[in-house]
Parts: sequence; C-alpha cells; structure tokens
Amino acid sequence: MNEYYDAIIVGTGAAGLYCALNLPKRKKILMLTKQGADLSDSFLAQGGICMLRGEDDYEDYFEDTMRAGHYENNKRAVNLMIRSSNDIIRDLLWRNVDFVRAEDGELAFTREGAHSRPRILFHEDITGKEITQTLLDQVKTKENIEICEYMTMVDIISKDNICGGVIAMDAKNNVYPIRSQFVVLACGGIGGLFQNSTNYPHIAGDGLGIAMKHQVKLEHLDYIQIHPTTLFSHKPGRRFLISESVRGEGALLYDKNGQRFTNELQPRDLLSQAIFEQMEKDGTDFVWEDMRPLGEKTIMQHFPNIYQHCIEEGFDPRKEPIPVVPAQHYFMGGIQADLSSRTSMRGLYACGETSCNGVHGKNRLASNSLLESLVFARRAADDMIFGEAPEMCRPDRLDLNQYEDQNVILEGYHKQVLNEIERMKKANE
Repeated sequence: MNEYYDAIIVGTGAAGLYCALNLPKRKKILMLTKQGADLSDSFLAQGGICMLRGEDDYEDYFEDTMRAGHYENNKRAVNLMIRSSNDIIRDLLWRNVDFVRAEDGELAFTREGAHSRPRILFHEDITGKEITQTLLDQVKTKENIEICEYMTMVDIISKDNICGGVIAMDAKNNVYPIRSQFVVLACGGIGGLFQNSTNYPHIAGDGLGIAMKHQVKLEHLDYIQIHPTTLFSHKPGRRFLISESVRGEGALLYDKNGQRFTNELQPRDLLSQAIFEQMEKDGTDFVWEDMRPLGEKTIMQHFPNIYQHCIEEGFDPRKEPIPVVPAQHYFMGGIQADLSSRTSMRGLYACGETSCNGVHGKNRLASNSLLESLVFARRAADDMIFGEAPEMCRPDRLDLNQYEDQNVILEGYHKQVLNEIERMKKANE
C-alpha cells in the first residue's frame, strides 16, 4: 500500500468494483474493504437485475419504479437508470456474466413483486454473486488496481470542503494516511445496525458517520426497507432472504390456518405491513410461504440455493410451506449524490447503497439495486475522467494520535447514524 493513489474506492461490492473497472488503466487505484473482498452485500442479492425490454416497456418500468417509491423518486435519476440498463447488461454479457437463457437461446426474464411484467435477468437465485464475483475476478487481473482487505476507513482527509484521501486502520489499530484527489464511498448500507437484517453485520453505515463528521450532506436516513420474506429461524445472525422472485413465480402466503391473506405481489413496504398485521392478528412469529405452486422443476432449477438452505433448516419447500418473517433489508437514504455520484464535498463520490441519488424514492422496487449501483458507479468513473478535477487538498497537518481504537471509533459513528435516523423519523411523524 502506497501513500498516494489516483483514486481510492472504499468497498468491494458491485458499485466499487464496477467503478474501478471503468477507470483508465493509467490510473493507480486502491480499493479498501474491512473484511474479505467477497463479503459484500452485493454477493447476497438473489433475485436479479432489471433491464428495459424495449421502448414499449419504458412507461411501465418508469411507473413501476415511481409507484414503489411512493412517487418521491428523482425522475431524472430514474430515467437515467432505465435508459442506461441495456448498455449495462451488454457490458455484463461482454464480461461473461452468465444469465439464464430460454430454450431459443434468448435471455430469460422473471418477474418480481410490484413489476407489471417480467423484466428481470437472473442466474439461478444467486444473481448478485454471479455478477459481483465476475467483476471481482476481473479487478484482480488489473495491475493498476490494488485491493487491500481487512483495512477499515476511519476518516477522510479534507480541507475547505475538498477531499484529499482517507485515514485507514488495520486490525492491529495501525493507522495509515492515504492521499488521493478522488475518493469513492461505495461501502454499503446500514444492516449491521439492526438485530434482524439480511445484510452482513460488518456493513453498518461507517461511511455515513464519517460523512456526518465532515458536514457532507445526507438525505432520507429514515428510508429503510424491510424485506417481507426472510426465512424464520431461532438462530442468531444474518437472516436468510427468500427472494422476491419466488413470489413473482407464483409462491403464496398463508396465515396460521393455511389461508391466503394478501396480494403477494405488492411493493415490499406494503406487503411487509400486511405480514406484520397478520402476525399480530394470529399471535405468531411468522407467516407461511408456499413454494409448491412453482413445481419441483422450477424450485430445483431456479432456486437451488434457497432450496438447499431451507433443507438445512428442516423444511422441504417441494412438499411443505416454509416460515417467513420481514427483516431489515435495504437502505434508500444515504449520502446525497447527484447524477454523476458527486457529493457535497469536492473530490468525494458516493455510489451504491451508501448513496442517495433519489432513484428509489421512499421504497426500492425489487431488483433495481444492482442496476442502480452499476449505472451510478460508471457515472462516478466518467466524472473522474472527464469532469473538472478539484485542486489537490493539502491539510496543514494530520493528527493521527486521535485514531487509537478502531472499535471505539466505529461505535461512535454508528451511534451518530442511529441518532440521526431517530431524529429524522420524529421530524417526519
């Protein structure tokens, strides 16, 4: 690890990796991640990635996204994401991402909740892993990109609202100031702040806390998505997601008496609310999801990962319903970013779940997350290449003595984020 890079990217999920791959080979890039490079939430995405299916699909796709977001979306951002989708998919195919194809060889599409038609490409039920692992493998072949694992960003270097790098800390609390004209925060959401979440526990909003420290603008921190269907378990730790596309393919939800009680294809927030209400009415800790209407062939071919996990928990979805419960899943708020992923601090970018560019509004439409991450990661790369570069930030001095214990520092950031979430919730009541 050197003292200076042309760009520093914090996070090795889909957004961070794609941003790095879209920067020129002449740029020396450092990628930081606080755990292993393959332990990002992008690897956990099951359902798929959306794609505009021709001009006759544009209005429906736009309306589906807006309706799911309660019409609080940034229309320009939604348009940009949708219009960019075909180019992104072509690039992923060129990079040898393996999407399922129909018998005629054409790309196969599935449908998920709140979509008016099938427009979601997938790879079994591990689409996020297929895309992100492909990108990670390619990054590892690039001589200009260095990945530094088990290295935690604990601060950014700045002066006069210009970013000049990051302060990183290893597991032994050794401190490293690393300078760069450009820093990209692609460090994920806030699932680690919650007891029940589908996210990895180490992804806990560090970047948000650091941004707050430097008065970088944040937006809608109270916009937190609950996924309606995660596999109920008494075991501690991350909740296992039962993909939206399971219901999109025909799975049904039952109450304690085995009766349907709601429309399974509602937007996630409305369906989660319906499930919570039914659980309270029944006095249960879960409801039942029945995958049997899909048929054994679809379960085994489209959802093999889900099937195997259910078997490990003692349920055979081919023969019986499985218990599901809502859990924290996704973060629609974050560091305010424009259509080029620029934040309010010059030289600092944010993309992926860390950012809030307005695409998702108040509630994300299923399978828009991977697409949004890739579109705006490339926008960040383009701006670093073609945009007006800020003057080099040169702080007078860096007080490295303030960074003594990584855990203490991060706990402070996490408390700040939780307090701000509560403040925003109360302000909007």
